[in-house]
Amino acid sequence: MGLFSRRAAAPLPAAADPNALELRALVQRGTSFSLDVDLKLPASGITALFGASGCGKTTLLRATAGLTRPRPGRIAIAGQLWQHDAAGVWLPTHRRALGMVFQEASLFAHLNVQQNLDYGRRRIAPQERRIAVEQAVELLGIGHLLARRPAQLSGGERQRVAIARALAASPRLLLMDEPLAALDEARKAELLPYFERLQRELALPILYVSHALDEVARLAQHIVLMEAGRVLASDAAGEVLTRLDLPLARLDAASAALLGEVAAVEREWGLLTVQLAGGGPLLHCLPGAGGLAGYAPGQRLRLRVAARDVAISLTPPEGSSALNVLPASVVQLRALDEALMLAALEVAGGVRLLARLTRRSTATLGLAEGQRVHALVKAVAVLG
Repeated sequence: MGLFSRRAAAPLPAAADPNALELRALVQRGTSFSLDVDLKLPASGITALFGASGCGKTTLLRATAGLTRPRPGRIAIAGQLWQHDAAGVWLPTHRRALGMVFQEASLFAHLNVQQNLDYGRRRIAPQERRIAVEQAVELLGIGHLLARRPAQLSGGERQRVAIARALAASPRLLLMDEPLAALDEARKAELLPYFERLQRELALPILYVSHALDEVARLAQHIVLMEAGRVLASDAAGEVLTRLDLPLARLDAASAALLGEVAAVEREWGLLTVQLAGGGPLLHCLPGAGGLAGYAPGQRLRLRVAARDVAISLTPPEGSSALNVLPASVVQLRALDEALMLAALEVAGGVRLLARLTRRSTATLGLAEGQRVHALVKAVAVLG
């Protein structure tokens, strides 16, 4: 299901930041729950709203869309004012230049794919169209599906059509509420590369609600961590994911998000060598599901390394299968429970990794904050 704007909102006052999303909202539901946030977010890329069920993620999304009215509230989207109580500004949902995608695609069953897309396009005036239907079709890879009806599509295909329909209305903001939650693992894996392509090729901010940390670590450039209607942290994904004082570090899927670019395509071995951003080290990793085809030196990549896949050695190991042996320092140590510890490591270029290890291993190695060590990461454990 998509929600689309008919006309643009009023311009913001000069003091507002045209390069940011401003979300200030107070929503009270009885005495049991309140949402109280004041956020300034990037006006491009994917910002993930993450937290346990009931923390307020969907309420914040609904407030942004105008489906729930914060009192007081201020919603400013990259140069447009959608709500500003102090100035008496309130735009209803149908006047907000947004697209929304839910868990269920909710396509019109009596229309084929092309007709569903045309419905989205017709909801926006011709002079305000910035994304052509043909571009949305190409971005989501649905050209071969245009004559089919929703009943003839897989779950992943239906979601791709739903996203394309939202894009066809040329939104200034795309809202996604658990868009992969109704899909099995195979369909999720099918869809994730399309999300990555959207953020690479469209200058369009996306607010993405999820409770799956592996999704967030793969997709988000910025993470808003929420708990009980409040914001625990809002920062670049690499910063939020590796903070040991946040509950993310205690999750089994705890991982570090790394940015880099392809330094070499090792065709002899079927591997990639990636130069991490900021002067970070070289990292060997497997290519995505499609193999080495499509990779070239200089191509930017986003990688993930799970804490459970990082081992620590005091000296460079000999005869190890781990291709990535990275000199590092122990920045912080924290006990997870009676058996496990978590270490935050920093390698060259200020790149942060997490390592999960037993308390026994920590004691055997004599690990301490500030100590120089080596982080061992298998190439097969570096996920793109």
